[in-house]
Amino acid sequence: MRDILIFMLVFGSLPFIVKRPYVGILVWFWLSFMSPHRLSWGFAYDFPFSAVVAVVLLTSVLLSREPKQMTWSSVTVVWALFFVLTIITTLMALMPEDAVMEWSRWWKINLVSLIVLLIMGQRERLHLLIWVIVLSLGFYGVKGGIFSLTTGGKYMVIGPPGSFIDDNTNLGLALVMTLPLMRYLQLEAEKSWVKWGLFGAMGLTSLAIITTQSRGAFLGFAAMAVFLIIKSKNWFRIGIVVLALTPILFSFMPDAWFTKMETIQTFEDDGSALGRINAWYFAFNIAVERPIIGGGFGTFDPKLFLLYAPDPEDFHDAHSIYFEVLGEQGFVGLGLFLLLGILTYRSASWIIRNTKKHPDLMWANNLAAMIQVSLIGYAICGAFLGLAYFDFLYVLIAIIVLIRKIVADELAVTIPQEPIESQESLNKTLAVRHHARGRS
Repeated sequence: MRDILIFMLVFGSLPFIVKRPYVGILVWFWLSFMSPHRLSWGFAYDFPFSAVVAVVLLTSVLLSREPKQMTWSSVTVVWALFFVLTIITTLMALMPEDAVMEWSRWWKINLVSLIVLLIMGQRERLHLLIWVIVLSLGFYGVKGGIFSLTTGGKYMVIGPPGSFIDDNTNLGLALVMTLPLMRYLQLEAEKSWVKWGLFGAMGLTSLAIITTQSRGAFLGFAAMAVFLIIKSKNWFRIGIVVLALTPILFSFMPDAWFTKMETIQTFEDDGSALGRINAWYFAFNIAVERPIIGGGFGTFDPKLFLLYAPDPEDFHDAHSIYFEVLGEQGFVGLGLFLLLGILTYRSASWIIRNTKKHPDLMWANNLAAMIQVSLIGYAICGAFLGLAYFDFLYVLIAIIVLIRKIVADELAVTIPQEPIESQESLNKTLAVRHHARGRS
């Protein structure tokens, strides 16, 4: 039954995608983030829904007469440079077959992000996109929170099998990034039942994050919660609510959870943590030897550990976005990756700063602030999780670029021109007086 329903939803959306390309973006991210086909057990499980939607979406974009304009900024320029660098590192990768496999996913993320930049530059469309992201990932947050409540937090919460968030750490990161977007929707909601529904979803998602038992997600969640309070206009009220709910959330955790979290302070006794440090040294050693091109996608491989790792037998994946990029794209790639994040955060700050006194642009203020919180959560979680090429990050970057353009356009229209005209009149008056004095 699930297989049939998913087929009906996806193929039923195709005619709408042909007519309105932005619908294809919404369907694409629903499939990418929620992976509903992975919740089935039959013929839909491995069906290439994303490929079908992508073909129809590209066709629709090419045939659509809707105006398309690329938004160039410091963010998109650095993004483009990073993308070009990954082409070079893939061509010169140490593990060519693995690099090409990873590249096949990476270029699709960038292509979809490019389409977002071309056709999603309207407030209504961005709002719909945020709803799709929240409903897709929030489904697992609410589901995981209810599961934790019913089982007393005894079991680990994980994502759907075969998806990009199929393990506890990746799911934890995705939910940390989703929580601030839930808050944005709550701020924008007009109906009380929507506000309370999102409030409940945030509570259950918070519980799900904790019960993923991911130490990286826990640290990111703590940092995200602090910034969420700081960014909230009713920060005192939000802080009181968070302080009241924190002991309730932790009361569901079994002793095993507290034991695992305590290893954050005693990482030297944790084999898993030491294995990660070994992988980080491995990435650094490759970058030192290949500072411009790194090892390329797929560098974290047992064969290369024999050559570059301090402990060749202790193989671990990157488990850090920073060392993942360092090992695969070199020092230049890491610099571009960090610069991309910094510029995106600064662009969000520009939006917040320039919309404070414009009630009609408060939606942009709220969304930019909440995306900043998501980026903080990603930056902290990412220090211990290897999701440098997570499409969630890049769609948020694209959204910030579009919001800044919308705000800039709106401010250019709404800023009164009278002062300029007055200055021109004053200049003319002074010129006339000067001429009159000359004649006299």
